Amino acid sequence: MMTEDDRPHPVGVARRSASVTETVRANRRWWDALAGEYHAEYGDFLGEADFVWCPERLREEDARLLGDVRGCHVLEVGCGSAMCSRWLVGQGARPVATDLSSGMLAQGRASAARTEIHVPLVQADAERLPFADRSFDIAFTAFGAVPFVADSARVMREAARVLRPGGRWVFSTTHPMRWCFPYDPGPDGLTARMPYWDRTPYVEFDEHEEPTYVEHHRTFGDRVREIVAAGFRLVDVVEPEWPAGLTDEWGQWSPLLGAIFPGTSIYVCELPGERP
Repeated sequence: MMTEDDRPHPVGVARRSASVTETVRANRRWWDALAGEYHAEYGDFLGEADFVWCPERLREEDARLLGDVRGCHVLEVGCGSAMCSRWLVGQGARPVATDLSSGMLAQGRASAARTEIHVPLVQADAERLPFADRSFDIAFTAFGAVPFVADSARVMREAARVLRPGGRWVFSTTHPMRWCFPYDPGPDGLTARMPYWDRTPYVEFDEHEEPTYVEHHRTFGDRVREIVAAGFRLVDVVEPEWPAGLTDEWGQWSPLLGAIFPGTSIYVCELPGERP
């Protein structure tokens, strides 16, 4: 059980370097400690067997970005409590879900017990997936893994490695231009303060200067180059608009900001070849 001494205690925020090791250690500890609180706050939005791509509430049920999943072996990377994978079970898919955080996977096991929808859960770093080459037909992550790793290009290569020819890789993440603006859903969030091209990580740190939470930024061009270098073809980029009538706020996402510029980008990628 997580004790008070185990919990991260950030005392400051900075834009500073963070290595692969520091990033993994900080983010694993952060999500282990706060998985319960996160689901208490956002559980109604996330659902227990629902597939929502982003705070704009674009659902896979409507968007169908993964294509036809019936009978497909599907890998969810950075699954959190694996609510997306549980939804996929109802669509006839055969998912496996991974996450860096044991705390998040514990939430997933509890949710599986309540819903009676069970998905294999694997604790794994997205940069080092513990699966054989060509194991899956589809891979995806909905705001998991990609912003929270130091080497997102390696995540793209890992996704390509575990997919079969013709496989699809879809991931959503914070829209690159949001990096310029403060993390504020109100009027202060409309003033650009950071250079778009500044890739220095966002780091929260404790009294010993140790990172307790890390996010990494990539530009749109960076993302495209990572995707193509991994061997994928970029099929589409979806920038969901803020839906009319949605009044909820989630961190930097709000009706005010959403009416002016996008908060999410979703990249739809495919490997060359035909599915068996």
